[in-house]
Amino acid sequence: MIIDNGKMNFFDWLKSLFTNGDTGESSYWIYARCRRCGEVIKTRLDLKNDLSERDEGGYVVYKTLMGNQRCFERLEVTLTFDEKRVLLDRTISRGEFITAEEYQTCQVLET
Repeated sequence: MIIDNGKMNFFDWLKSLFTNGDTGESSYWIYARCRRCGEVIKTRLDLKNDLSERDEGGYVVYKTLMGNQRCFERLEVTLTFDEKRVLLDRTISRGEFITAEEYQTCQVLET
């Protein structure tokens, strides 16, 4: 029996320990497709902790993505953000960026 009295229950509290209780504005999701095998990959950036400051202002993050089902190709991603953590530019090698909808469609087709 679950009683919702507006207070955080034990499972919500436990989940918040692993997600920092914040998956909204401090998150940026990357969706990509490997050019070699077509596997789709999804990963989350924490905009408060994963970004590095740039000398010329703003932030940058370098991320290596690798699938776990097919060819294990490494996709190199570079994202550049302004001072307010708004995306300015993104590049990817050995893959292509896709939308969240494209990612979801691929997940449905694979099941």
